[in-house]
Amino acid sequence: MIYENLYHQALIQPFQDGADQLKIVSGYATSAMAFHHLQEIKEIRDNLNVSLLVGMCPSDGISISNHRGFQKLMSADYKNDFRCSYIFNKPPVHSKIYIWSKDEKPFKCFIGSANYTQMAFSSKQRECLTDITDSNVLHYFDLLERESIFCDHPDTEGLITIYNDKHYYRKHTREDIISPSTTVNEAVPEEIGCEKIVVSLLGRNGEMQNRGGLNWGQRDGRDHNQAYIQLPPEVYRSDFFPTRSIHFTIQTDDNKQLMCTRAQKSEEGQAIETPQNNSLIGEYFRHRLGLSSGAFVTKQHLEKYGRTNVAFYKFDDENYYMDFSI
Repeated sequence: MIYENLYHQALIQPFQDGADQLKIVSGYATSAMAFHHLQEIKEIRDNLNVSLLVGMCPSDGISISNHRGFQKLMSADYKNDFRCSYIFNKPPVHSKIYIWSKDEKPFKCFIGSANYTQMAFSSKQRECLTDITDSNVLHYFDLLERESIFCDHPDTEGLITIYNDKHYYRKHTREDIISPSTTVNEAVPEEIGCEKIVVSLLGRNGEMQNRGGLNWGQRDGRDHNQAYIQLPPEVYRSDFFPTRSIHFTIQTDDNKQLMCTRAQKSEEGQAIETPQNNSLIGEYFRHRLGLSSGAFVTKQHLEKYGRTNVAFYKFDDENYYMDFSI
């Protein structure tokens, strides 16, 4: 039985040992975990195919941020390497199984308590997995796959309940379920009822940084859109955001998704960046401000827009909401 260093032993080591396919059944899963895992795998080599079945959707649905995160991973970021499907028939599936194959033959299989989330594979929770050799696990996966639908299928939102994050994580009434016709303002009220912080987009002197923050890329040899959000000491020294080794999803008030990490200096991470491409967060804010790509952002731009800060709301260590609305 494995109860220490689960992430490396169950999700990295088999790939290092030559496995090239991973099939996952998990009651709950997060797109931040999938991004984190796929990114690390890519640093080792390219030839891995991951298929994820999320099992508890028939009873619990899925949050809009994870739903869109999975769609983006499958259709854009890891188009040829990742597939995500939701079980839609009852009863829901609470199983957690990780099936590795090598050259289309079973290689390693782990079964246990750990969902496919960063929380489950971190030191903040105690989980266990055990290595098994039962060939029925592949049959079990195939049976479940027949009762699943791809996250990006046109019929998915008709079969699976997609919840606004605040109601998914706070278990509010089913009256606030998101439908394709729900507007952003209807779906995400200004006050979410979660832990909240406000972070200035200006420097410590109250002015815009010339080569930092939203203007980090404003130097020779860099994409001028490269940017980060500087966190004040009282925030980066707190546990509001996870440590820099953890990826987390930020859903924005205008219905966009940003996959983020903490960055800079110590393990605390004094800034927030988009690790896949440091320009994404800069492009996002320039678009909101009505500026051209790569433009230098001034304090006057923010003031004309209507605010010089952003508000973050925390659902859990992998899912956040960012409000930059006026």
